[in-house]
Amino acid sequence: VQLQASGGGLVQAGASLRLTCAASGRTFRSYGWFRQAPGKEREFVAAACASCGGNYYTDSVKGRFTISRHNAKNTLYLEMNSLKPEDTAVYYCAAGNPILSSIRAPEAYTTWGQGTLVTVSS
Repeated sequence: VQLQASGGGLVQAGASLRLTCAASGRTFRSYGWFRQAPGKEREFVAAACASCGGNYYTDSVKGRFTISRHNAKNTLYLEMNSLKPEDTAVYYCAAGNPILSSIRAPEAYTTWGQGTLVTVSS
């Protein structure tokens, strides 16, 4: 199983970006996006889990980011709007079979992409 993330870049505050994560191999219960800013721990951003009841977001991105998955293409997306400088980080896609209570926990995901850098300037 491989995950390949792409779509990062340098944008100004208020701009939009769409991250893409192409998956190959088996399918999983949940697909998520995490991010890691310099000097900080990896944090949950969003997850898509149809069998868990839908999509989940961290509070700081609610209303601005949208996670979606194209099942036929086995591809995960993260549409990011109204980007802020504090969104600057390396973004990772991940896949796994977490229980609902662990859907935001990085350790619940077994497969990770290589990361794509998003830089938002003020």
